[in-house]
This record gives sequence, C-alpha cells and structure tokens, in this order.
Amino acid sequence: MKRQLKIALVASTLLLATQAMAQITFYEGEGFRGRAYSASNAVPNFDRTGFNDRASSIVVDKGRWEVCEHANFQGRCVVLRQGSYNTLSALGLNEAISSVRPAANRRNYDNEVAAPMQTPDYAWRRRANERVYDAPVTSVRAVMGAPTERCWVERQQVNSGGDRNVGGAIAGALIGGVLGHQVGGGTGKDLATVGGAVAGGVIGSNVGRNGQTTSQDVRKCENTTSGTPAYWDVTYNFHGQDHRVQMTAPPGNTVAVNRDGEPRQ
Repeated sequence: MKRQLKIALVASTLLLATQAMAQITFYEGEGFRGRAYSASNAVPNFDRTGFNDRASSIVVDKGRWEVCEHANFQGRCVVLRQGSYNTLSALGLNEAISSVRPAANRRNYDNEVAAPMQTPDYAWRRRANERVYDAPVTSVRAVMGAPTERCWVERQQVNSGGDRNVGGAIAGALIGGVLGHQVGGGTGKDLATVGGAVAGGVIGSNVGRNGQTTSQDVRKCENTTSGTPAYWDVTYNFHGQDHRVQMTAPPGNTVAVNRDGEPRQ
C-alpha cells in the first residue's frame, strides 16, 4: 500500500512539474500585438484576468494547451501544440477564449491542431508583464522598391502590302517599250524604248496589287516602380541614444520600446 502511494505521489509530482514548465501567451491583437497575458497553469475563468474574449493570437512556448470558448473548459475547445498562431480566426476562436488548461502530454486529442509551418517573426512581440516606453521618432525615410519590368501582349493591325504582279510587270514592260520606241530617233529612240519598258514594268507590277491588313500579337515591355514603399527606415531616440529600425508601415510620433530600447508591437 505504501509502495503504491509512493508511486502515485511520484506520478503526481512529475505531472505537476510537466505542467509547470508549460507556458502559453495570449495577445489582444493579431500578429502578437497589443497587451499580453501568460499562463503556466490552468485558468478556469478569464474574467479575473481581464482577458476574457480578448485573445486574437497565441504563442505556445512549451507543452500542449487546451483553450475553450467558455469558462470552466466548456463549449468548443481546441488543443494547441507548441508554436505560434498569429491569428485565431482560422480556428473560429478569435476573441472567443474564456478558459485554458495544460493538456496531458501522452493523450491523443481529436481536436488537436498544429501551428502553421511558416512560423512568423515575432521578435518584436510584447512579452507578458513587460513594461514598454514611448520613444520619440526623429526621422522617417520611405524606401522604394527596385523597378520591375512589366510586359504584356497587344494585338496590332499590320499591312502586308500584297505580292508583286509578275505578269503585269512583263506586259507593262513590253507595252512601255513599244510606246517608247515610237518616240524620237537614233540614240534618243533607244533611250525612250528602255525608259518606257522600265516605267511600264513598274506600273504593270502594281496592277491588281491590293494591300492586305492582318492582325498579330506584339510583345511590349516597360519599367515600372511601385507607388508603395518597400519599407520605412525609422530612427528613434531612447535615453539619448539613436536607434534605427525598418518597419513595414509608417510609424506615428513614437515607437513602443522595452527598457533596452528594442521595438515592441
């Protein structure tokens, strides 16, 4: 009996130790922005934390956690594996979590989900109970992206001009030569004959020649520059020291930073 009691105590101690190591952090905004709240054990009701129906993103640092839409682990529940969930909309739990508890490590759950493969960069995320300060922005520079080549295909009308009339050229040359031969005499007659033949050939070759218009695809390209900056190069001052950071959106008058001057979202 004593041996069984010892085994039960050891098992309970291991279970409690495992759960104590687990940690989950909830964020008010998507992408790990805004106020944060962390838990390392079960929270049956978020009303006491001020985070009831407020979470929009989650980071599971250790273990597996069951989050539920109602207090006391009621309603729809989902088990989250270790990882980062930058939005809860896909799980249908955005601003809808009211309780959380560690999940047993050796148990299989039908409602268990894994974090997306593409783990987002949340280095700037605000840690739970971390104090932030407003650092004044001293300069902002919009950096445009490199120009890109934009190509497209247009349908254009092309005049082919038609083929030369060979028979008309021969007949024209003969007629022109005969007519030219009747002009002048001696050397002049010979020149008139040659000139008449040439002129008649040109005229005859164009007889019955109609210009033909056809359509064909023509590829055209131009260099374009996006009207939206690729990023904003921001300089801010904290405790008398300048810091620079690249941001995907223009900042306000201040940047939220921690005590070390690192930016926080």
